[in-house]
Amino acid sequence: MIDTHLHLDDPRFDADRDAVVERAVRAGVRALITVGVDLVSSRRAVELAERYPAVYAAVGIHPNHAHEACPGDFAAIAELAQHPKVVAIGESGLDYYRDRCPREIQQENLRRHVRLANALRKPLVVHNRAAHADVLRILEEEGALRVVMHMFTGSAEHARAYAQRGYWMGVGGVVTYPNAHGVREAVRSIPDELLLTETDAPYLAPHPNRGERNEPASVPRIVEALAATRAQGTEAVASLVDRNARRCFGL
Repeated sequence: MIDTHLHLDDPRFDADRDAVVERAVRAGVRALITVGVDLVSSRRAVELAERYPAVYAAVGIHPNHAHEACPGDFAAIAELAQHPKVVAIGESGLDYYRDRCPREIQQENLRRHVRLANALRKPLVVHNRAAHADVLRILEEEGALRVVMHMFTGSAEHARAYAQRGYWMGVGGVVTYPNAHGVREAVRSIPDELLLTETDAPYLAPHPNRGERNEPASVPRIVEALAATRAQGTEAVASLVDRNARRCFGL
């Protein structure tokens, strides 16, 4: 199993980061992709990938931070993206729910990330919050080649729209929440070959630990929930998501 999206640089891991990685590996999580949201966290992601054999990095500027970026930040991100343990670009995308950053800045930020991902032939990790139509429009206008929809919690219709375009979908702890009936229904619409697992740790811990610090070691619980939701065997889902992540990120 592979945790395709977490934030290992988060200060909540400062006291026991080594133990967090060790617990994940012991739980059967063979690779972890730690994701940057700005230049500082992207640099830190690369440092952590250099430090831990099981850790890889994604580098990018989150839509909620796009208006805070300095003029040279994206050029520095593009330089970091050349590192051999950087396996994806992002997380970028659009967030119209929090709406902290002007939408036109978010959209241009996303376009720059699509172009970088395409140029490097690396997958683009997309954050989509209440912006489905504009996300799809921009990805199509820019000709996005490889896309991962981060923390998929959309509808079955959204899942089908992404699947038609060959976008991978990362499913996290939300699928375990007792009231997440719509998410579970949508997850059944994800084709086997486009299904990924992620934790978004330290956020979105699975039930019954919702609200606590999440860890990459929780991936097996997500796999179990996916197996139950999709009426598939747990071992089969574990093998499936492992294979998909390796193909998607070139691990």
